[in-house]
Amino acid sequence: MPPRWEWRGSGLRPSQDPETGDYTGLLRYDAGVDTSPTGSRVHDYWEEVLILEGEFTDISLDATFSAGMYACRPPGMPHGPWRTARGVLMLEVRYQGRPAGAAVPYTST
Repeated sequence: MPPRWEWRGSGLRPSQDPETGDYTGLLRYDAGVDTSPTGSRVHDYWEEVLILEGEFTDISLDATFSAGMYACRPPGMPHGPWRTARGVLMLEVRYQGRPAGAAVPYTST
């Protein structure tokens, strides 16, 4: 059975894998959002993001990322805070690391 998509806050994602917490989803930040009050983020899972529409600025990097750009953040990598003047829609994939020696599911060239 295919995953069921659910709205969660400002995003849309299938139900999380109850054992791992892994998920794939759409995340939207409206125009004017600024996450400076919450500071940077660090987490214990891999996170991949593809920007589908709009743009946002990572304040700590002083860099703006726009539609078509991709980021892969390994566990423990600080990122953000960020802000968006126009709003942004992202495809976000979060997953736990693979055990040492595990096969890599794909290779990008």
